[in-house]
Amino acid sequence: MPPGVVLCIMGPTASGKTALAERIAAELPVELVSVDSALVYRGMDIGTAKPATPHRLVDIADPSEPYSAARFRDDALREIDAIRATGRTPLLVGGTMLYFRALFRGLSALPPADPAVRAEIAERGERLGAEALHAELARIDPAAAARIHPNDPQRVQRALEVWQLTGKPISSLQQGGAGSPHDHRKLAVAPADRAELHRRIEVRLTAMLERGFLDEVARLRARGDLSPDLPALRAVGYRQLWRHLEGHGTLDEAGRRAVFATRQLAKRQLTWLRKEPGVEWLDSGREGWLDDGVDWARYATMPVR
Repeated sequence: MPPGVVLCIMGPTASGKTALAERIAAELPVELVSVDSALVYRGMDIGTAKPATPHRLVDIADPSEPYSAARFRDDALREIDAIRATGRTPLLVGGTMLYFRALFRGLSALPPADPAVRAEIAERGERLGAEALHAELARIDPAAAARIHPNDPQRVQRALEVWQLTGKPISSLQQGGAGSPHDHRKLAVAPADRAELHRRIEVRLTAMLERGFLDEVARLRARGDLSPDLPALRAVGYRQLWRHLEGHGTLDEAGRRAVFATRQLAKRQLTWLRKEPGVEWLDSGREGWLDDGVDWARYATMPVR
């Protein structure tokens, strides 16, 4: 099948991406594909704001099972082809920018995880602190350290692991492989007013707690086979409530930490989007923005004459 148009709605958490995607799906012949590293996991529904409208690549992994950007790329390309075979247009929606990057640019051949090396780095992080690990990364790979925030321990530790396994900086290995063959039309959705985005993040967390988010985390913890070090449980909100259930601070304190972590995540997402070429922007804080988003999708899928 020859390459075709793929719509991509990107943006920070709580920006309105899902609302727009569902509105477009109600009016145009599209099918939705999730680009979210937490929505892939079963049993994580409230804290991920799992959408009501069907999306592909939702509930496809157990929380005990790591899900990678490489696996996402393979899954997404397969789903894109399957949707196009029905005559509909794929609409990818989400905020996991690493997944979008893997799809757009491809992935380099990085070494697989080494449990012993990873455990040693994690122990060093517990003993010395996140800032010390980030400083270590800055010495061996300044480019990666500039791109990875000190409060993103998973990526800092992975970069150090790659260095220890290969002797090469991860930034030199992440030049990318073959990109996607499709024509990606990219729309970034976010309120122009940062304060509005922060307000939405707080409102959404409050609503999640009222719907039973804490009980959801308690059920995951009660399984007995999950660890807070797993990628699934490092998702914002989940790791803060897990720590609360372990006796670290009150629920209010966990909520404040979750809001702060979500704001930091949104900041990183916006930074990535501003650097991504070919992105159009839509202010989801102004009146009529959903109509404008539908018009964008309608125009983007029109055949070129």
